[in-house]
Amino acid sequence: MIDYAEGSGKQYHTQLSPDITGKYVILPGDPGRCEKIAGYLEKPEKVASNREFTTYTGLLEGERVSVTSTGIGGPSAAIALEELVRCGAHTFIRVGTCGGMQKNVRGGDLIIATGAIRMEGTSREYAPIEFPAVPDFSVTAALKEAADACGFLYHLGVVQCKDSFFGQHEPEKKPVGAELLQKWDAWVKCGALGSEMESAALMIAASALHVRMGTVLLTIACQEREKAGLPNPQVHDTTGAIRTAAEALRILIREDRVGQNGGNC
Repeated sequence: MIDYAEGSGKQYHTQLSPDITGKYVILPGDPGRCEKIAGYLEKPEKVASNREFTTYTGLLEGERVSVTSTGIGGPSAAIALEELVRCGAHTFIRVGTCGGMQKNVRGGDLIIATGAIRMEGTSREYAPIEFPAVPDFSVTAALKEAADACGFLYHLGVVQCKDSFFGQHEPEKKPVGAELLQKWDAWVKCGALGSEMESAALMIAASALHVRMGTVLLTIACQEREKAGLPNPQVHDTTGAIRTAAEALRILIREDRVGQNGGNC
């Protein structure tokens, strides 16, 4: 592979290197959320910022932990994951937002993903479409334990991942609108909880790279509640999802130290 970093020793897109990167990483989409998330770490420092990728590194339970933004969508998320793995990271938690897809999923609820629908393109360049996008069980279990301990309302289940935000929200305006509407109806009938854009690519890339990855999402609002004329408040405060991710990493770090997982992926 061409060394696009031209011998700098840093990853080309994220500008990261092993000496400034933790083995455990929280992955928000929005660079603007990185500082807030880093506030849950001890002695956080901004160590890199390039394109959509902003990284802070600090300590959690005495272990070096990073927060790296991925930008919007699968391509940039997979790039971030690849470059972080090359810097030695092995455990990842995506913290993001989504739109609800079931009437019982309200704005403010958390969703801990147990799988993702691969209605996006990035994951197809890692694995055949028959290979499922699923998170690491130990990460998912830690997220559930953390949400329970914090007393947050959450749902466990499958999320849908797409490449087009407006294809979801204005399908009737798209030339392939009939197909989009038909598939959305199928996802809802199958019980998909929420729609977002990164988890499928991250789960498949993590499987291919043999690292651990999980997802916790804040539901901003619910499209199906809106359609049904039900109350549909919007919630934009990501604190619950962030706290759940930070506490889940504490759990995983402690488990790894006593050899239950050992950091081996």
